[in-house]
Amino acid sequence: MFDLSSIGLAWGSLLMLVMLIGLLLTGMQLAFVSGFVAIFFTLFWFGPEAMPLIASRTYSFASGYVFLAVPMFVLMAALLDRSGIAKDLFDAMKSLGRKVRGGVAVQTILVAVLLASMSGVIGGETVLLGILALPQMLRLGYDRKLAIGTTCAGGALGTMLPPSIVLIIYGMTASVSIGDLFKASFLPAFILAACYIAYVLIRCKLNPSLAPIPSDSGEEDEPQVSYFKALFFPLFSVAVVLGSIYTGVASVTEASALGVVGIMLSAIVRGEMNLSMLKESAIATMRTCGMIMWIGIGASALVGIYNLMGGIDFVEQVILSLSGGSAIGTLLIMMVILLVLGMFLDWVGVALLTMPIFVPIITGLGFDPIWFGVVFCLNMQVSFLSPPFGPAAFYLKSVAPKDISLGEIFTSLLPFIALQVFVLSLVVIFPELAMWWQ
Repeated sequence: MFDLSSIGLAWGSLLMLVMLIGLLLTGMQLAFVSGFVAIFFTLFWFGPEAMPLIASRTYSFASGYVFLAVPMFVLMAALLDRSGIAKDLFDAMKSLGRKVRGGVAVQTILVAVLLASMSGVIGGETVLLGILALPQMLRLGYDRKLAIGTTCAGGALGTMLPPSIVLIIYGMTASVSIGDLFKASFLPAFILAACYIAYVLIRCKLNPSLAPIPSDSGEEDEPQVSYFKALFFPLFSVAVVLGSIYTGVASVTEASALGVVGIMLSAIVRGEMNLSMLKESAIATMRTCGMIMWIGIGASALVGIYNLMGGIDFVEQVILSLSGGSAIGTLLIMMVILLVLGMFLDWVGVALLTMPIFVPIITGLGFDPIWFGVVFCLNMQVSFLSPPFGPAAFYLKSVAPKDISLGEIFTSLLPFIALQVFVLSLVVIFPELAMWWQ
């Protein structure tokens, strides 16, 4: 058998990269691409006797106790999608949206914050807001780009706000406390949401035609909903999940289970729970978690083999040489890599492929891995909205009116991407924004 190790680590790394890109361009799924490349390098770099290493590596990923939180939070999001909780929450806040210029857009962002605090999954939130908020803003005469950008960017806030699944996956790969990550991301997430709100209000103040007040547009008042029914259940769910984590009553995994129970009880009390809803939610959860699991298995195998080849030391030497040995320069290079990868790969793949390599380098340079987790999530925020493959744009496109093109969605997101980069810069310059709780 050909000994691939004879070509050296530099050429081996280049070959691995070329194989990854080449196989991805064929349309093969990332999970199977990374798994195939991992097996190839195991066989031809170490030999067949090293194959059990892949099994042990993937088993340690799949058997992690904290991983149980992922299907729980995904199930919460699936139940929210199929219940009327989000719709009633949006309707209950219409009194704000009907009195302030740009209020419906602000209302959309506030609802997005509450939804993100209940589930932490961006796909469902973006679709829900695309169904509930976007048509209303367009009907009221809001500027199309403002309405589209607010809906899409708001729906992506689940990346940052606890209980974000992005933070959970990062915590697993970086071997840091997920509870601490939730605390660290709390303030930056609300700063980002506040920037969105400030942007909307300032633009509407400078140009009132962007957002007519409903009374100006002749829109009749819509029927009121029960504020108790609309607000109690979402706030109850948020309090159960985040309250139990921040007070130390429950771990993240235990809190995720409490959250599912809270959402299910809410649906039962509202008279919405039935076997069909539960079955659809379970199937959607299995599909999402199956995708995450397969990507995790392939990526953990690939990263494990690459580390065994000496990949971490090699990548560290390359990045440090490019940055001239500067810690900040190294961080910036990593952020550029994350942003570029995020434009083409799913965030799960980006996290599982890069964090096992980047986090030891970051820690060695004296940076806090908890703080870097917030930086990573902000980078993923940008990638969720960035062309050509920003997933949030595709989620919105799936439910948006047919006359709204992907190009228009991406153009509408440019100001919000700029705000994300601004908040990312703040967290990099002022790490205490993420470490305020220490």
